Amino acid sequence: MTAIEFNHQLISLENKLSRFAMSLTSNREEAQDLLQETYLKALSHRDKFEGYSNLKAWAFTIMKNTFINNYRKAQKENTHNDTTKNLYFLNMSKELSPARPDNEYTRFEIKKEIDNLSDEFRKPFTMFLNGYKYKEIADELGLKIGTVKSRIFFTRKKLMESLKDFQ
Repeated sequence: MTAIEFNHQLISLENKLSRFAMSLTSNREEAQDLLQETYLKALSHRDKFEGYSNLKAWAFTIMKNTFINNYRKAQKENTHNDTTKNLYFLNMSKELSPARPDNEYTRFEIKKEIDNLSDEFRKPFTMFLNGYKYKEIADELGLKIGTVKSRIFFTRKKLMESLKDFQ
């Protein structure tokens, strides 16, 4: 495919790409920026497009991947790094008000219900609460990952049923 044919076919996709960009961003200006970025990438990487394969699918894939990469970049920019010497912001209490007695009572009741569970349900659930991943729990307890997931699910369900008053 010649450069002129490539450019002509790419420009003929403008309406479809615009609608797709709008469906991804829900914002006219961001959609236009995404469209321009897609065109720029498609034109600069024209040599990677193979002959007469599906240009429409190729352009849509570029747009989708560009949107995902921009989204991920924006999420990283919203992350705050605590650069204070003593990690003041990370160690700062999230709760602004002092602990209330009913909160302590609720925590005690939930802990009591968890402690009343049988070992086969309590161990995976407490490991999950402590930040372990399903795979880590499965390896540690010698279980299949599906078993771990179902036990955690059924434990949640059982706790929600027994702690209805706290919802």
